[in-house]
Formats: sequence, structure tokens, C-alpha cells
Amino acid sequence: MKKSNSLSVPIRIALISLVACGLLFPGVVTGIAQLAMPVQANGSLISFNNTTIGSSLIAQEFNYSGFFHPRNDSASGLDPDITVQNATLQAARIHNVTGISIAYLDGIIKENTKYTLFFFGTAYVNVLDLNINLAEHYPSIYDRYTL
Repeated sequence: MKKSNSLSVPIRIALISLVACGLLFPGVVTGIAQLAMPVQANGSLISFNNTTIGSSLIAQEFNYSGFFHPRNDSASGLDPDITVQNATLQAARIHNVTGISIAYLDGIIKENTKYTLFFFGTAYVNVLDLNINLAEHYPSIYDRYTL
């Protein structure tokens, strides 16, 4: 009988598992994601003036009080969306700081409103989308501030 090395089988299984689970599977999943939904697979990045300024999936900090701000929560602080009620409350502050009409601010809130269950459920808006809208339509106010 041939005596085999007792470690060779487990080492081969480990190497095969490493290649299959560490290289092949992630590569296949990444390739499928890139083909099926490339925007989401790359982080749902948003550009403004040919510069990537953030992601629609993660909140970012806005220091100027003339911008909409993400909600201040005690959890992760990464939620990019706020309720329509929160946005409407912030519209008054933005109006006071920038002089932009409440009617315009209410209009962009309404235009950007989405719902958790189509037209049912909780109404919300993406803070970055609102701020991009402001920066596009009021460059004289927002050009000196970075999104």
C-alpha cells in the first residue's frame, strides 16, 4: 500500500476552496452586478460639474446652513433621506439664509418626493438631490460652497 502525506488532502481542499470562494465566486458576482446594474454596483455615485460629489445611498455633511441637512439620528447617521416634513421644516431656515422663496423650496421637495411603497407608505426626499437642485438653480448663492 502507498502511504500518502496526511496533510496533502486538506491543503488541496483549502486551496480549491480559496480559489473558488475567494476569487471565482466574487468575480462572477461582480461581473453579473456590473452587467445587470452598473450604477448600483459602483456605489450609486452622483456627479455635479463633472466632479463626483457623493452617493445617493449615503448621507454626507453639509456645513452651509443654506443647504438641506441629513437627519441627526442616534444610529449610524448614514441615511441619505429625510422625511418630507423634515425637509419642509428646513425650507424655512434655507429661505431665511438665502432668500430663496418658500414656494420654490416646497416645489423641489415635491418634485423629489419618493415613497417607501410606491404611492403609499412614508414620503421621503434625498438630501443630496435637493442640494444639487439648489446649486444648479442658484449658482450665485451656492458657487462658493462645496457640495
